[in-house]
Amino acid sequence: MATDRHRTRTASGKTRFDDIYDRPDPRTYFRTLAPYEYEIPQHAQAVFRRTRDLRARLAGAEGSVTILDVCCSYGINAALLNHDLTLADLYAHYTSDEAAALTPAELVERDKEFYASRRRADASPVIGLDTAENATRYALDAGLLDEAYAENLERHPPSRELRRAVARTGLITVTGGIGYITHRTFGALLDSARLPVWVSAFVLRTVPYGPIADTLAAHGLDTVTDTSRTYTQRLFTSPEERAEALRQVTLAGEDPAGHEAEGRYHTRLHESRPRTA
Repeated sequence: MATDRHRTRTASGKTRFDDIYDRPDPRTYFRTLAPYEYEIPQHAQAVFRRTRDLRARLAGAEGSVTILDVCCSYGINAALLNHDLTLADLYAHYTSDEAAALTPAELVERDKEFYASRRRADASPVIGLDTAENATRYALDAGLLDEAYAENLERHPPSRELRRAVARTGLITVTGGIGYITHRTFGALLDSARLPVWVSAFVLRTVPYGPIADTLAAHGLDTVTDTSRTYTQRLFTSPEERAEALRQVTLAGEDPAGHEAEGRYHTRLHESRPRTA
């Protein structure tokens, strides 16, 4: 497994990969994360499809459910949701010698065709939100996102355009952002909601979700946590990262045995839906 001793860490001890999140395209992202077997988007694929389909059955729902993917990065969740592809397919696609030989502009042109030829009949409109302007622009240009907003709701209120987009949203998804974003982002989004909004979030067991669940509850959403299983995110980058993760999981009241103690970050799935009574 590759290691990078030059990377810095967050206050929680988690290795930072800031240099891969805002490139003109996802090639560095996939090359960097491949040795650590980053896999949470693959777990999310079936969950998000199932949750979207359930949301579409609501009384009064018309047409496709519009999804807002928070911390969308290069549109990976949208790629897996709306196309006949696996995460392994994306790793192969972006780490190939053929991809390495292309300019960013050439890659985008190739990717438009790549995704268009694999588009599912049940594809849903996806809006992307991320602070990474280059990444969201790539996802938009490649046809993965219908709209993209490079905004930081932790620091600034949403733009008028983003508020209008959220007003059309029926499902908010997130796989890798909790810990980087807080209840402030979710509060700003829910303040702009006009339809019944569901939230489906995969959250590391090292990160508390309570403040976000409280904010969702204040907006009329009840949260149910799937305690029956966990979903692996990636391998630890170092013994130091592993030790800190075990410490934080234990402090959170979780047992790392059989999970983080085996060498990977684990997440739990939190599903929030409007209160019915």
